[in-house]
Amino acid sequence: MIKGTVFDMDGLMFDSERITYNGWQKLMDESGYEYSIDVFKQTVGRRKKEVEQFYYSKYGKDFPYRKLSEIQRNNYINFVMTKGAPVKKGLYEILEFLKEHDIKIALATSTSRQTSLINLESAKVEKYFDALVCGEDVTNGKPDPEVFLTAAKKIGIEPEQCVAFEDSFNGIRSAFAAGMTTVMVPDFIQPTDEILTMVNYLCNDLSNAVEVLKNVI
Repeated sequence: MIKGTVFDMDGLMFDSERITYNGWQKLMDESGYEYSIDVFKQTVGRRKKEVEQFYYSKYGKDFPYRKLSEIQRNNYINFVMTKGAPVKKGLYEILEFLKEHDIKIALATSTSRQTSLINLESAKVEKYFDALVCGEDVTNGKPDPEVFLTAAKKIGIEPEQCVAFEDSFNGIRSAFAAGMTTVMVPDFIQPTDEILTMVNYLCNDLSNAVEVLKNVI
């Protein structure tokens, strides 16, 4: 029986990755670097340190990652503070369903705690979460299972009794390695044959995922 759930954030709960991509594309165009959605996709689901190393490997050690990253982060926060967090379809519905059924809810994200709280508070959903595990709370990022195992421990539920909701490849790999039931709600990237072997349920959105939960709780 499922007693706990663990949610990724960017691309799953919020349409933040689209905003982030558009921001990076603008900054890279202005700075004279070749950039595309395919480059951005390679950063999805990674922690900031890993993304930084990716950019250095692609554009060289002189690439001003930290400067551009800080500009992009500030731009994103300004967007959320003025327009609100871009909530994905079904988020409120699934969180309400879980609370009504006394299912524990944890967050497992590669994003910093500060930015995560800005998103959650903007959307007024922080009250639903029993635990938050953010990028700085773990040593190893996704696809390592640490973030999901830590989330399960924080809500006091065995991983095998948890459902993990993810949109990224590394997130699915992480949740699968943790031994959780996996639900993938694709955002930018559709699952490959390899990823599908680790996905228990594939959903179009979080509203669709509610139907999955009805079958496992």
